[in-house]
Amino acid sequence: MRTVVKIGGAWLSVGPSRQELGSLAQMGGDVVVVHGGGNEISRWSERLGVPVQWEDGLRVTRGEGIQLTSMVLSGWMNKRLSASLSSAGRAAVGISGEDGPLIRARLLDEDRFGRVGEVDEVNPEPLDALLGGGFTPVVSPVGRGPDGEPVNVNADEAAVGLARRLGADRLLLVSDVPGVMVDGQVLETLDASDAQAMQASGIIAGGMGVKVRRALFAAEAGIEVRIGNGALLGGAPGTRVRPGVLAGVAG
Repeated sequence: MRTVVKIGGAWLSVGPSRQELGSLAQMGGDVVVVHGGGNEISRWSERLGVPVQWEDGLRVTRGEGIQLTSMVLSGWMNKRLSASLSSAGRAAVGISGEDGPLIRARLLDEDRFGRVGEVDEVNPEPLDALLGGGFTPVVSPVGRGPDGEPVNVNADEAAVGLARRLGADRLLLVSDVPGVMVDGQVLETLDASDAQAMQASGIIAGGMGVKVRRALFAAEAGIEVRIGNGALLGGAPGTRVRPGVLAGVAG
C-alpha cells in the first residue's frame, strides 16, 4: 500500500492532535506527506507588509512573495511537521519540490498570478530513495520553474502530481473540514457531474474548488481519493471522490 497524504495549512494552523499525529505515524505501507501552509504565509506577509491576494483559489505570488513562500513552506512549516512526525514515532525527512529537483513546474499566468505554477514533471527518485531507506518524505510544494527559480505550487496540485507519478493506491486530502459539505452535511461521494453542478451554483468555490478539481484528476487515474479532516488519518470516510472528467480540468 502506498499512500500520499496532503496536509492542509488550515488544519496545521489549528494544530493536529496527538491522536491524529499518532494515526499518521502508524499508517501502514509507504507514506509520502505533502503539506500546505497558506495561513502561516498570510500571517508572515502581514507582519512584513507583503500584500496578500487571491485569484480563483490560488495565492498570487509576486516579487518578494515567492521568497517569503519558500521560507515559510520549505523552512519553518516543513521542518516543524517533519519533527512532529518523527517525535510521534515515524522517521521523517523534510524536502521541497526544488530538491532533486523533485517537482518541475510550469508557470500558469505570470501576469495574473506571478510565480504560481502547476506540476509539469515529477522525479520520483528522491522519494524512492527515502522510502527505501525507511524514511517518510515530508514535501513542501515549492517547485523549480523552467528558469531554475522557485515556483509556488498549490499543495493539492503537488499531492496529486506525486500520487499519480508514484502509482499511489490512496490520496488523502486532509483539511479543516470533515469532507465536502452541502447544507451542513458531509457528502459520502462526489463525482464530476456533482462537482460541476455545485461549482456552477457556488456551493463549491475558492480553495475547495481547486481541491475538488485536482481530486477528480487523481481519481481518474484509479487512485482512491478522500477529502476530510484529521479523522481521515484514523480511518474516517470523509468524502470519496469518484472517477470522472470535470470540464476544464487539464492533465
